[in-house]
Amino acid sequence: MIYFDNAATTRALDSVSDKVREMLLENYGNPSSQSMMGVRAEKEVIAARKITAASINAEPDEIYYTSGGTESDNWAVFGTAAGYSRSGKHMITTSIEHPAMLMPMRRMEELGWDITVLDVDEKGYIDMEQLKSSVRKDTILVSTILINNETGTIQNAAEISRIIKSVNPDTLYHVDAVQAFGKYPIDVKKMGIDMLSVSGHKIHGPKGVGFLYIKKGLKVKPFIYGGGHERGQRSGTENVPSIVGLAEAIRVSADESAAAKENVMAIKKYLAEGILREIPKTHINGPSVEEASPYVLNVSFNGLRSEVLLHALEEKEIYVSAGSACSSKKKGSSVLSAMGLSDVRIEGAIRFSFSRYNTVEEAEECLRILKEKTAFLRKYMR
Repeated sequence: MIYFDNAATTRALDSVSDKVREMLLENYGNPSSQSMMGVRAEKEVIAARKITAASINAEPDEIYYTSGGTESDNWAVFGTAAGYSRSGKHMITTSIEHPAMLMPMRRMEELGWDITVLDVDEKGYIDMEQLKSSVRKDTILVSTILINNETGTIQNAAEISRIIKSVNPDTLYHVDAVQAFGKYPIDVKKMGIDMLSVSGHKIHGPKGVGFLYIKKGLKVKPFIYGGGHERGQRSGTENVPSIVGLAEAIRVSADESAAAKENVMAIKKYLAEGILREIPKTHINGPSVEEASPYVLNVSFNGLRSEVLLHALEEKEIYVSAGSACSSKKKGSSVLSAMGLSDVRIEGAIRFSFSRYNTVEEAEECLRILKEKTAFLRKYMR
């Protein structure tokens, strides 16, 4: 089996599953309980929070655990709206965001808020001049994705923050770092980030856990109410097994990040160059191979339908994706459409996404099967 769909989800590390199992079967106390079991569980959460905070140069009390990226993005939008509506009812995002951001923004628009959606160029980069002219006195939030989940386009978060604050220092800046965390250096202080969303299962951690970084002193309101967990900001009994598992995944990714990035780029370059060289009518979507994230490669196979090629590869146990896993069952790609790509390129777009545990040998085998399958399909689709 060759698994090149790591932007959708990743296999949990053995050490992560060991940690999760330990917390489920041995150290299974409720961290809010005053019993000794509860105290032990609380200590595990405290230790995990320190590891999590250090990974983005934040303080432990700025980390709030959630169920994942979608909840974190929703919280950033609705929590900011609840806490800052007196300052204005204008928010800004981009046309290439994940649905976890676009749909909450759409909901805010339905509620009467003014939402500006920034354009992008053919590589997926936002228009900085449009950003600058869009920030207003009543703009309370700007949210951008750091690394796009479909194309690997990397936005300059530090420059975006600088532009926002130069126009309105009170505007909050949220970053969706779900595809960037653990793969790209993030320093919330140096990058001027006020809020940041992360999901555990993208970095070989458990599903159903993530976190929202909220800069100390912000008036972002809770999104989930109840017993007042997470220092009153996110109610619900802490998912201790997954929180501890996430911390383990963070620890391992930090230890392996430099060497891993080189290995992943070698895989991406081999596959990209091989496809362009040996398979006709193909195009790389987004920035150049070196300019985009090493972990994502989006290629259009013109004249083919992505879902047909996807299933043809599955027959050989090669797993890829036709766009975002959260929207690929729907028609087309809003990201590629926003970039101005033709219908032919959008219909034939395949996303290959890698992890540090993939190999160049897998890329070689994938290329061989791709050549075979594309030639076969094009023969019968003339």
